[in-house]
Amino acid sequence: MPAPDRIRSQVRLARDAASGVEAIRARFSGHAYDLHRHDDWLVGVTEYGLQDFFCRGARRISTTGRIILIEPQEAHDGQSGGEGGFAYSMLYLPRAWLRAGLGAGPGEDRDPAFRASLGDDPALGRAILGARAALALPESQLLRDAALDAVLRGLRPHLGRAEPAETPRDDRVARRARDWLQDRLADPVGADGLARAVGAADRFQLARAFRAAFGTSPHAYQVQIRLVRARGLLAAGGAPASVAALCGFADQSHLGRWFLRAYGVTPAAYRRLCTGVPDRGPPPG
Repeated sequence: MPAPDRIRSQVRLARDAASGVEAIRARFSGHAYDLHRHDDWLVGVTEYGLQDFFCRGARRISTTGRIILIEPQEAHDGQSGGEGGFAYSMLYLPRAWLRAGLGAGPGEDRDPAFRASLGDDPALGRAILGARAALALPESQLLRDAALDAVLRGLRPHLGRAEPAETPRDDRVARRARDWLQDRLADPVGADGLARAVGAADRFQLARAFRAAFGTSPHAYQVQIRLVRARGLLAAGGAPASVAALCGFADQSHLGRWFLRAYGVTPAAYRRLCTGVPDRGPPPG
């Protein structure tokens, strides 16, 4: 990212089709946007600079790492509060999605309310940045769902909502989920779909049961078994692009990011080390 005093205005947007959540990463050198409203809940974190905005009848200044919380139909604007400009990440959470995630019943007509529009909460800030990154890249739906669930957990204190009562641990649900992921290694699945497939009460019960049984989350387990399979195929001479498709990765670069993080070497380099066959890509034309 360029130095703050040289930034140009830029907005990048990504959307999760399953939840309807949108994520932006934006940077501005001066005026950002006029007073306006959204029908979604806005939760964001300032990444650098001074983020000056009007909300709830007063001007506010957010600095690096602070979180911004704006309710549906709450008027706000935005501009730089200093010469160096500012950058931030923001999630737009649909009202129905948030209510469902918080466990709001059909008879609850009133939305919850944020206690403040500006605050300090490093854990929630990290969750927002993690979810924005997950939506911006071609990640699995399980990973996206887990990242968004982390945002939900972080928002509960700001909305005055207690953690839901835990359902009893069910090791059978965890084992069925593990077997489902192993048997359908390349199949796309989200947290809600997996929970339904294995008979869990909901995705939150499944996540707790899976972590208790196996010490990790369903999405992390899915990545691990996909990487093990990919490593075997690459060692046998499989081309990285084909291996990525066979193992459920979105594309070769998606496989490459995870493979490098896990093993410290790219898929092409690992294949070459195992087989002596260079990865030159497809022939021209």
